[in-house]
Amino acid sequence: MMKIERFEVNPFQENCYIVSDDSGEGIIIDCGAFYEEERKAVVEYVMDNGIELKHLISTHGHIDHNFGNNTIYERFGLKPEVHAADEPLMSKLGEQALMFCNYRLNYEMPPVGRYLSEADTIRFGNHELNIISTPGHTPGSVFFYCKEEGVAFSGDTLFRMSIGRTDFELGSYKDIMDSLRQLPTILPDETTILPGHGPRTTMKAEKQDNPYLRQ
Repeated sequence: MMKIERFEVNPFQENCYIVSDDSGEGIIIDCGAFYEEERKAVVEYVMDNGIELKHLISTHGHIDHNFGNNTIYERFGLKPEVHAADEPLMSKLGEQALMFCNYRLNYEMPPVGRYLSEADTIRFGNHELNIISTPGHTPGSVFFYCKEEGVAFSGDTLFRMSIGRTDFELGSYKDIMDSLRQLPTILPDETTILPGHGPRTTMKAEKQDNPYLRQ
């Protein structure tokens, strides 16, 4: 069984997830830890639970989901993995920090370790995550989906009764609506949705009540 720990971090209240299982291996999804106490909490959780981290993955290339990548790289040697279509955004994380936060990064971001596609699988311990491409919020936005556990990490594509913004650089309302329309054909109703911001939800609840999925 997977164990999922959520950390709400940075000024944007982004959800960083540490996912592990009985094997002792685990991954970090969207390490947006910004403040020193947030970075410390993430590292201490990994250390205290004896987790051997195998991957640092990002649902997309926005700075609020990647602030803490340098800490994970420095402490555990992991480089971020992100969909290839978000390469332009990952190459400008410093510019994003200035634009969105008026903050100049005083540290170097690690290079991307692997650019992902839907053909890739994220494996750790006894589990694997499939990649569902969901462009719109960004060109490389993805879901990370564990069919066995019935859990999908949706990044900023799908929130509880809402969806991600498309007015940022490289965003597309048409693309995100196309992405949303495909989800009910891929994810069963009982799938738990763990978004990049806000509370968890289910595929069934979103199909029934999310106005964007009912269009």
